[in-house]
Amino acid sequence: MSKRTLDSPEAIRFLVDSFYEKVQADDFIGPIFTDVAHVDWAKHLPKMYAFWENIILGNDAYHGHPFRPHLLINQQHTLTLDHFERWLTLFSETLTEHFEGTNAELTRQRATQIALVWNHKFEYINNDSHMGG
Repeated sequence: MSKRTLDSPEAIRFLVDSFYEKVQADDFIGPIFTDVAHVDWAKHLPKMYAFWENIILGNDAYHGHPFRPHLLINQQHTLTLDHFERWLTLFSETLTEHFEGTNAELTRQRATQIALVWNHKFEYINNDSHMGG
């Protein structure tokens, strides 16, 4: 199958749908989405289309606070480096399988940055030493 460039809302929807198919099938992070977060995919996926359109196409499709819902999930199920690494691996695999070109590489870099920054935040939140303990 020929690879496509990541330069339209349609391509981004395909990226997001393909990625979350992998996520849902994954035995490590899938259950966090389905059993812990009880993700309503009909609501979640359009938010993710908008989030990645905003990043990749530079439009203003997304309005929200992406970190906050993950914070609530973390209170029920601690999010660790292993979770972020799996998320990034699946995201990167999806890009490699379906896409080529500059935007695909830039998107891989952005996803890597997001995973690293969020992991750092959660390590801080989940490590009580900063509470003077």
